[in-house]
Amino acid sequence: MRILLETKSLTKVFETGFFKRIVVKAVDDVSIILSEGEIVSLVGQSGSGKTTLAKMILRLLEPTSGDIFFQGRNVWKDLKTLEDFKWYWKNVHAVFQNPYASFNPFYKIDRVLHQALMLIGIDPDSPEGDRVIREALEVVGLRPDETLGKYPHQLSGGQLQRILISRAWIIKPKLLLADEPVSMLDVSTRGKILELFDILRKNLGTTIVFITHDLGLAYAISDRILVMYKGKIVEEGSPDKVILNPEHEYTKELLKSVPTLYKKWS
Repeated sequence: MRILLETKSLTKVFETGFFKRIVVKAVDDVSIILSEGEIVSLVGQSGSGKTTLAKMILRLLEPTSGDIFFQGRNVWKDLKTLEDFKWYWKNVHAVFQNPYASFNPFYKIDRVLHQALMLIGIDPDSPEGDRVIREALEVVGLRPDETLGKYPHQLSGGQLQRILISRAWIIKPKLLLADEPVSMLDVSTRGKILELFDILRKNLGTTIVFITHDLGLAYAISDRILVMYKGKIVEEGSPDKVILNPEHEYTKELLKSVPTLYKKWS
C-alpha cells in the first residue's frame, strides 16, 4: 500500500505558569506512517496526546517541531494558498468526540452540510445538492424531513454526531480522523456507523484513524493499533500482536481495565 500520511519527529510542547514555568510535552517525537485504505486505532487514556496529535494533522494546532507530510506535501510548510487549503480540507477530514462543539448554535444544522457540498463543488441550493444531503442523512439513519431546518439544541448528541458523520460521507476524504466517533451512539446505531466507515475504506480507499480508549473496538475494527502514552507511541502492531501479546507495561495496564480482553492474554 502507498503511504498517505507520514509524521516525522512530531512534537508539541505547551508552556503554562505565571510565577513558575511549567513545560508539558503533549506529543513527544512521534513518527508514524499511515497507508492508503487502512484502519488504524490510536488508543490511550485521556491526556496521552491522542487528540493533540490529531489536531496537528488537521492543521488546527501548529507543531513545536517536526513535520507532517500528506501525499508528499509538507502540511505546515507547503500549503500557502486558499486552493492549497481547500485541497487539504477536502482530503483530510475529522469527526470529533464532542458534536456540540462542531455546531454554531445560532445556525441551523443544514449549514455544516451546505459547507461540505461547497467544498466538493456542488451548489447546496441545487436539486443535486438536496439529493446528496438527503442521501447522506438517510445513510446514517436520520430522516431528512425530521432533521433539516433544526437548530443544534433541538437535536440529541447522538443525532448531531450522525450529522457530522453524514458530512464526512458527503466529502469522502482520503483521510478521516475519527475521535471517539461512536461514543454517543446507541449499540444498534454504532454498528451501522462502523459499517459506513468500512464502506469508505473498501470502496474509496479512505484511510481511517480511530482515536479511542475502547480496546475492544480497536481490536475488532483495526488493521493496526498504535498505543500512546505520555505523548509517545509506546507500542504498535496488528490487533493480535498488541492486544493478545502486549509487550509494553502501559498496554498491559490498559488491558486490565477490560476484563474480557485481559482474560484472553493473561
